[in-house]
Amino acid sequence: MTEYGRGAGHEPWHPEDPLYGDQGWAGQQAPYGGQPQHYQQEPQQQQPYYDGRQHQHPHQHEQQPGHPDQQQYGHNAGWDTAQQQEPVPYGMNPAADPYAGQQPAYGAGESDYYAAPDAYPPPQPPNQRRAPEPDQAPEWEPEPEAPEEHPFFTGADDRDDDEPRESRRGRGGGDRRGGKSKKKKSRNGTACLFVVVVLAGGVGGIGYFGYQFYQDQFGAPADFEGTGTGSVEVEIPKGAGLGQIGSILARKGVVKSSGAFVSAATANPKSQGIQPGVYPMKKEMSGKAAVDLMINPSNLNALIVKEGERNAGVYEAIDKKLKLDAGTTEDVAEKEFKDLGLPEWANDDPEIKDPLEGFLYPSRYDIGGKSTPKSVLKEMVARAKAKYEAANVEAEAQRLGLDSPMELITVASLVQVEGKYKHDFDKVSRVVYNRLKPNNTETVGRLEFDSTINYIKAESRLDIGAVDDLRQIKDPYNTYDIQGLPPGAISNPGAEALSSAINPEPGPWYYFVSVTADKTLFAVTNAEHEKNRREYEAELEKSGQ
Repeated sequence: MTEYGRGAGHEPWHPEDPLYGDQGWAGQQAPYGGQPQHYQQEPQQQQPYYDGRQHQHPHQHEQQPGHPDQQQYGHNAGWDTAQQQEPVPYGMNPAADPYAGQQPAYGAGESDYYAAPDAYPPPQPPNQRRAPEPDQAPEWEPEPEAPEEHPFFTGADDRDDDEPRESRRGRGGGDRRGGKSKKKKSRNGTACLFVVVVLAGGVGGIGYFGYQFYQDQFGAPADFEGTGTGSVEVEIPKGAGLGQIGSILARKGVVKSSGAFVSAATANPKSQGIQPGVYPMKKEMSGKAAVDLMINPSNLNALIVKEGERNAGVYEAIDKKLKLDAGTTEDVAEKEFKDLGLPEWANDDPEIKDPLEGFLYPSRYDIGGKSTPKSVLKEMVARAKAKYEAANVEAEAQRLGLDSPMELITVASLVQVEGKYKHDFDKVSRVVYNRLKPNNTETVGRLEFDSTINYIKAESRLDIGAVDDLRQIKDPYNTYDIQGLPPGAISNPGAEALSSAINPEPGPWYYFVSVTADKTLFAVTNAEHEKNRREYEAELEKSGQ
């Protein structure tokens, strides 16, 4: 901006400054070139020339009170034509200058750049600008701004290669291209068409892949229909989740996709009960059909050994699962028991009826297409051996005064069968140990358990006959006849029975009878026991047994 303004302090505008006063902005100013007004000036340094299009005083634009010869030009007034001052001829009424004798105005003594013959005239208000006189230089007019359009679509940037650069520059207020360039829209039209095609193709591609992604994430998974055909064996490992199970089934060709199985399993709360193991499945089953088959435990190709079950029952179950002739597994057990991994202390009595009794550990065993009687028995023995080692049966048997760990397993097998209910195991275990004591005068060292008679006869009866008749049975497992423990176990005990055999509850009991599931009566003397027996018999009559 120009520096023709005030100096320091509240000084008037210099009359020769282009912004001084209104100088007849409303049509009352003297024509340009008339007699100028001059204040006494002092020499000043030459200031650079600025274009007169935007002269603006940098300090203050509003008229100060007491300055009658200053125009109203402020930040709110704009070009004020309401208050005008007549120009005072040079040398007349100098006393009218209220600032005479004061500090010279800013820029006094400097050259007047507007007094040059070829200088631009002072700027005029927008509503007072007019055409110049013939002998005057043309008054500056702001170059009108052309509407801004992107050359890509207007073709404004198209030009011939040999068109001179000067012809494209703006001259004055005319065409920036000098009026010589031609619009060539054919090339840009082709470009626009190309862009539209590319965008359309991109949108189409995005839509296609978006649809595929939606189908993969939210659409119905691929699935077969029906219950399938043929047969295939599928083994589900331990700890497998629904997603892993679905992947295994899909690889085997059971279901069409993992998602089909997972979707059906999620909709069925019973799917949480799907167990690891071997399942006989079919090919090309629907996800729902596969779930329905797997949530049914009977469809799991596995063998369950129950707590307290005898070996004879386990052998029969293996024959059925492997679809073998009856007696096949029992024959293998009798002939090959030494090759099944029994611990060294397991076969320490030659009178043991079955060396594997007590070593077919209660659990679930998966049966697959490669399973054999020997492989299944070997797995059961290995599991029992690991459980017994974890319970430290050798040291515990010695602590309890038993002759061998085999006797501890035998006690556990008796507790499992005689106890009937797990909440009675600890007390039943104490009865066993009390009857084994040498000073036992109640039973004279005999256990007298009905379970041993049933084991001999391969039966499961409550009424086994009179005691005198039972003592006539000559068998090393007849506890009504022998003193002490039988040669070996009479069942396959579980973890609870083994724990009770190791940790019997302290007490003086020699007798017990289970009246109901929630009521077992223990007695110290035979007289108390007979009383409890009568209560037990009355309960049987009441229940109609």
